[in-house]
Amino acid sequence: MILKSEEDTAGAGAALARLARSGEVITLSGPLGVGKTALARGFIEALGHEGDVPSPSFAIVQPYEDLDPPVWHVDLYRIEEASEIEELGLDAAADAVLLVEWPERAGDVWPEALALSLEFAQDGDRILTAKVPPSWEGRWPPQ
Repeated sequence: MILKSEEDTAGAGAALARLARSGEVITLSGPLGVGKTALARGFIEALGHEGDVPSPSFAIVQPYEDLDPPVWHVDLYRIEEASEIEELGLDAAADAVLLVEWPERAGDVWPEALALSLEFAQDGDRILTAKVPPSWEGRWPPQ
């Protein structure tokens, strides 16, 4: 999928929000500045959150419990070892959708996640690709 602007990236997140189910994990990979947080912001806003959707780079975990389904936005950029993941308490988010930026810092913790990857195209656009697990077949790509 080609994303030509931050609005397109947020729109992809919004489309994804309509398809996600409680308990699912969506991982967002890609270099700094490619749009992972913009996609997460579009996802969270599409579920009805009003107000800021900050990058959780420093908090690491930003829960949005008032949404349906609840969403935990996680940014693992500052995690140095996969063993640190256990300290985040993510198992308490069993009924939430986990949106995880920088999942490669965690190792293979979420093998059944919808694994999205964003990369820069030469013309400045973004390219969104997905590794689609069986639980997402028929729902991806968003229409």
